Amino acid sequence: MKYMLLLYADESKMPQTAEEQQAIAPSWYALGKELEAAGVLLSNHGLDPIANATTVRVKDGKTLVADGPFAETHEQLGGYYIVDCNDLDEAIRWAGKIPSAKYGSIEVRPLNRWSQ
Repeated sequence: MKYMLLLYADESKMPQTAEEQQAIAPSWYALGKELEAAGVLLSNHGLDPIANATTVRVKDGKTLVADGPFAETHEQLGGYYIVDCNDLDEAIRWAGKIPSAKYGSIEVRPLNRWSQ
C-alpha cells in the first residue's frame, strides 16, 4: 500500500544556519539510502519556506490568489515522502526514522486507492 509521509515542523525550530544544516544532512542522506535499499521509496521532496507559498481559491467562478499559506499554524508542511509499504505499521516505522520527527511531526496517510 502506498503512503504519504507529510513532514510538519515549526520553521523557526528547523536548522537555520549552514552549519546546522550540514550537521543534520548526513541523517537525511542515510534515510534516503535506507529507503531506497529497502525498495519502498517512490518519491520525496522538501518544500521552500511558507514565505514563498501562494494560495489559490476559486469563489463564484473567480480565481483568487494570495501570498502565503492557507492558514496560520504552529507547524508548516516542509516536505513529503511517498513510500510503498506492506502495511500502516511499516509506514509508521519509516516515519519514525525521519530526522524532522525530532522537532516536528510526521503525518502518515494512505494514498487514495482510486488515484493509484
